[in-house]
Amino acid sequence: QVQLVESGGGLVQAGGSLRLSCAASGSIFSTLTMGWYRQAPGKQRELVATISSAGNTNYEDSVKGRFTISRDNVKNTMYLQMDSLKPEDTAVYYCNGRQVFNVYWGQGTQVTVSS
Repeated sequence: QVQLVESGGGLVQAGGSLRLSCAASGSIFSTLTMGWYRQAPGKQRELVATISSAGNTNYEDSVKGRFTISRDNVKNTMYLQMDSLKPEDTAVYYCNGRQVFNVYWGQGTQVTVSS
C-alpha cells in the first residue's frame, strides 16, 4: 500500500510561483508512474503532468513552459514547480501514482491564484 501526501499549496498572485510536493510512503515509489491532476470548482479532474519511473515527462498544453514536474526517488517525493501562475490555474491539485493495476491518490492541496 502506498500513501501520498501533498503539500505546498496556497494563495499566490498572478505571475507568482509555487512548488507542490508529494511525499510517498512505502518502498515502491521508484517504480511508480507519478502525476499531478487538478480539479477546479464545477469542472472535471484533469491531468496536469506525468513523470515515468525513468523520468520521462508529459504536460498538458496549457501548462507547458510554465510548470515543471520532477521526482527524487531517494526522498520518495515528487514535485511540481509552477511558475507564471494564472487565475485559471486555481484548483485542488492531486498527486497520483500508478503501477499496472494499482492507482493511488493523495488528499489534494488547494492552489488559489488571484488576479
